Amino acid sequence: MGFLDILLGRSKAVPPNLDQLFSVPSAAITLETAGGYRPTGVGSVCFKAAEGGGFSALRAEVDNLLALDNGKFSSVTDSYGFTWLVRETTPDNVEGLVTDLHGVNTSLVDAGFGPALLCTLVNFSNGTNSLGLVYLYKRGSWYPFVPVGADRRDNATELQIKSLLANDLRLEQDLARWFPIYGAPGL
Repeated sequence: MGFLDILLGRSKAVPPNLDQLFSVPSAAITLETAGGYRPTGVGSVCFKAAEGGGFSALRAEVDNLLALDNGKFSSVTDSYGFTWLVRETTPDNVEGLVTDLHGVNTSLVDAGFGPALLCTLVNFSNGTNSLGLVYLYKRGSWYPFVPVGADRRDNATELQIKSLLANDLRLEQDLARWFPIYGAPGL
């Protein structure tokens, strides 16, 4: 980072570390024992591609991934135009879920589509409320998201989850970066 970046308040982006996904199984144990949240077996990778040739190439790569996975993943486009590659497995197979999500992320990065990746989501539930652990690629960090309605979230619970997971995940410290992902698959 240069002197001008410091003066203008710019910060250097943290490169994504896809291996952080492998921290989720230990976080799942903490969530269950200390917070009452169990994995649902649903996880997803979210991306947004621009129009044009790059989008066509990305769509072709995604279709190839979907064809090779023997039906493990499905593709959903939300109302904002984001594409979610959704993986559903048994709730007790967090390690397998994370491995599959890591594989999709790595395939897209290796194919040159890393900049199109937005987040990875791993879903949990306490029987009443849903919880999503969200990994932000451009920040290289996690945050909890607890929706409690169509356009409402439970900030207090999100902060409690943050304190529970402080030793398990690299958490996003800037709360303004904890973007709501209403309508995400499985939440």
